[in-house]
Amino acid sequence: MTLRWRPLATAAALLAVTAALVGTGVGTSSAGPERPAACARPTPEQPPPTPKPATFTTVGQAYYCIFDNYYSGPVLDSRSLLVPAFAAITQELQRRGLDRADATLPALTGRKDADWSAFGKVYRRIADALPDDDARAAIAAAAVQAMVDALDDNHARWMTRFTPNLYGLDLSVTVGPGDVDPVAAEPAHVNRILANGPADAAGLELGDEVLAINDVPVFVNGILNTAVLSWLTEGRVGSTVRLTVRRPVTGETFTATVTAAQVPSQRPSVVSRLVDGNIAYVTLPGFAPPLADQVLAAIADLRAGTALRGVVLDLRGNGGGSPEAVAKLLGALAHGKVTSYWCDVRDRCTPNRTDDSVALLNLPFVALTDRRCASACDSFTSAVKDLKLGTLVGTRTAGAVSGPGQPYLLDNGTVLGLPKHHEIAANKEVVNTIGVAPDHHVPTTAADLSAGRDPALDKAVSLL
Repeated sequence: MTLRWRPLATAAALLAVTAALVGTGVGTSSAGPERPAACARPTPEQPPPTPKPATFTTVGQAYYCIFDNYYSGPVLDSRSLLVPAFAAITQELQRRGLDRADATLPALTGRKDADWSAFGKVYRRIADALPDDDARAAIAAAAVQAMVDALDDNHARWMTRFTPNLYGLDLSVTVGPGDVDPVAAEPAHVNRILANGPADAAGLELGDEVLAINDVPVFVNGILNTAVLSWLTEGRVGSTVRLTVRRPVTGETFTATVTAAQVPSQRPSVVSRLVDGNIAYVTLPGFAPPLADQVLAAIADLRAGTALRGVVLDLRGNGGGSPEAVAKLLGALAHGKVTSYWCDVRDRCTPNRTDDSVALLNLPFVALTDRRCASACDSFTSAVKDLKLGTLVGTRTAGAVSGPGQPYLLDNGTVLGLPKHHEIAANKEVVNTIGVAPDHHVPTTAADLSAGRDPALDKAVSLL
């Protein structure tokens, strides 16, 4: 589920958390570094903090935070975290021309406290010999990222920046919440543009095929050049990217310069209308409880003036959200159903159920899906398919649904997102990394978007 921050309610709330986090240095003893202060859950009203460079304390907090809060923490072998962390440190040293003869991993035993002590002694010796704070921050960041990557979990993330989409566009080569799609294929086309954002101002349109970024091809011999995508994700306000673009509807190829800018926050909202006279078409940008309420209210409003013959819920681009919203919308389709299970590392599973307080729609139902339908969206669509609550049209979902993530603050203002449980679907199958296949495979191509066509919606209407 996507981790989101809400606006600050009072300055005192931020000051209280900051006071708890700042200065949580790692103590020392003759035995080596002690355990640092525990990572902290942010309060609901707390805004994203301003991240600072990672330190040795940050590494220690991340290490213990994973043991304390991650799904497999109770059985995790410390070597599975510290070996990749040390490898990342040595690689960073080599990249900087700072490799050392004594940068050798100490003997590890699998005992988390003893291993941290041994690791920490070597780490601090290396860090103390580095020429500046920039190099020390770099090895700390490399170590934390390597530990998170070692979990191989799409809901385990280290969030070091809290900036919005500064260029105001998404490309088809990403899946779920902005990760590179493992099945990405040419062309990389624009499938979302923020209204009044930089890409919009530069004249880009849906369906435009991005052939190159800063004159570097996006695909080389059919293989996605993932490095060029960093120009879109790591920009700063005022930075520019030069896009080479082909517009399918005209066949024109042109260049566009997009300047990164802070786009005013746009509150997600539901859009609804009648299609084909008596079908309710509703978009859901994310699984938040207020948006779920908006979906149900929109259907009720359309139903008040029309005898509906069905509902189409458009989930394309839905990056996930709240399990509560999933239960609510599934409760509009069926009652008394188990929709998924959350399981711990010892396979003890708790069922999730429909919200039976919601009135049933009692209407034929179609959901539109794509590769950006992730997390809670994966969960919702898997329940629709397993429980035969409706029909899925579009393309396979993202398969980014390892389990519900929770945020944990580290000492430098960065955040670890970690799932406490792993999810399996209603029929007890694994959807994570696989996704949910639609009942009717109807992709929307760059040419479709460029020409304003929507073959998936057309197919949904034909089914109702």
